[in-house]
Amino acid sequence: MRVVCSSNVDVKPIRDGATFCLYGSPSAAGVGRVGASIPGAVRRARLAPDPQAWDFLSFGLGVIAADQSVRRSHSPDGWTRVIDLEVSLAAPQNWTPHAQSLAEALRFLTGDIWSVGFTSDGLPPPTPMRRTRRSSAALDGDMVALLSGGADSLVGAIDIVSQGGHPVFVSQVALGDTDRQRRFATAVNPDGAHLQLTHAARPVGPAERSQRARSIAFLAYGLLAASSLPGFGGSVPIKLIVPENGLISMNVPLTNIRVGSLSTRTTHPHFIAMVQRVWDAVGFSVTIENPYQFSTKGELLRGCTRQDLLKKLVFESTSCGRFGRYGYEHCGRCVPCIVRRAAIHDWGVRDTTKYRYATLRSQRAFDDVRSLGMAYLSVQKDGVERWSAGALSALELTDPVPYCQTVERGIDEVGRFLKAMRAL
Repeated sequence: MRVVCSSNVDVKPIRDGATFCLYGSPSAAGVGRVGASIPGAVRRARLAPDPQAWDFLSFGLGVIAADQSVRRSHSPDGWTRVIDLEVSLAAPQNWTPHAQSLAEALRFLTGDIWSVGFTSDGLPPPTPMRRTRRSSAALDGDMVALLSGGADSLVGAIDIVSQGGHPVFVSQVALGDTDRQRRFATAVNPDGAHLQLTHAARPVGPAERSQRARSIAFLAYGLLAASSLPGFGGSVPIKLIVPENGLISMNVPLTNIRVGSLSTRTTHPHFIAMVQRVWDAVGFSVTIENPYQFSTKGELLRGCTRQDLLKKLVFESTSCGRFGRYGYEHCGRCVPCIVRRAAIHDWGVRDTTKYRYATLRSQRAFDDVRSLGMAYLSVQKDGVERWSAGALSALELTDPVPYCQTVERGIDEVGRFLKAMRAL
C-alpha cells in the first residue's frame, strides 16, 4: 500500500493508498494528519534543530503515519504488510542515498516489507521564538535521555543525574503518562530540561493497533533534542540514552507461535545498530546507548544508584501493554506486567502497584502467563540458545554470548516469580 506524507496542507487523497498532512491540518477530506503540534512546541521551546535532524523527524513521523494507517488484517497472511512510503523533506538529497538502509531497518523493526522515497517539498525547521528577559533558555545539557514514564527510563534518569550527568529528558506525550513524565523529570532533576512531544497521528479510518514502528518517533525526538544542544557537532558525540532492560530489549519470541504481533523490536540492538549506521553516514555526532542492555529488570532495580528516590517513584511508573484498555491500571498478566512484577519480587521490595489480575494462579491459562511459563521450562530443559531458535543469532549480534546470558537470567527471574505466585 502506498502512503504519502506531504507538508502541503492542500494535499489531496490518493487512490488505493493513504495520504497525510505533515505538521499541519489538511484542508481536504480523506487526508490524515501527523505531527501538527510539533512545530509550535519546538518554537515555544526556542529550539534551533539541525535541518537534517528535522528531516529525520519528518521521516519518522511518516513511518508512524504508515504504521497506523495500513491494517495488518488486510494483508494476505494477516500480518506482513507491503508499504511504499513517500515523505516530503526539506533536503531529500541528503537522505535518498540511505533510503534502502532505512527500509531494511524498518523491515527488521516491524516485520513488514518497506520501500522508502523522498520528495523535495518538505518544510524546514521552524524559527525559534525570540527570547525575552522572562523566558527561559533553550535546551542546555550534555546528553539526551528518553523518559517514557516506565520503570526502566525512571532508573535511567536517576542513574544519569546521580552520576553527574546533565540530561535533557525527552518524552512522547501519551494519554495517562503525560503528568507522570513531568513528575518524574522534576523529582529526578528539578532544574533540568524536559521536552514533551507528540506525533498525534490521525489516520483516516480505523488505526492499526500493533504499532510496531513507534520507537522511530522516539529516536527522532531524541535526535531533534540532541541537535539543539550547544555541543552538537563538536568533537565529542552527544549520547542519546535509551534505557531498556535486556530481556525486553531482546524480546525473544516466547514460543514458536509468537513470532510477529507478540514480539516487538523497539530497542533491539540490531535495529539500534542499523539506525546508528545511517546516522553515522549522514554525519550526526550522536550515539545511541542502552546502559541496561546486559541487565535484567530486577538487576536494573537493584543497581539503581538512589534507592530512596526509586522506592518513592517506581510504583507510579507504567509497564502494562494494555494500560489504556484497563482504565489506566496495570493488568498484571501481560508480558511487560509479569516482567515488572518478577523484577520487583527479585528486588525484594513490596510491590504496591495496583494490578487488575493480582492473583496469577487463576490466570495460568492466559496466553502470556502460559507462554512465559513454557519459556522458563524450555530454558531449564534445553538451554537458552536452543529455546531461542536462532533469535539470538551471531548474524545480528557480533557476540551473542552476553545477550544469551542476560536473557537466561531474565527468564529465570520470571520463572522464580511464577513459582512464588503458584502460577507454574
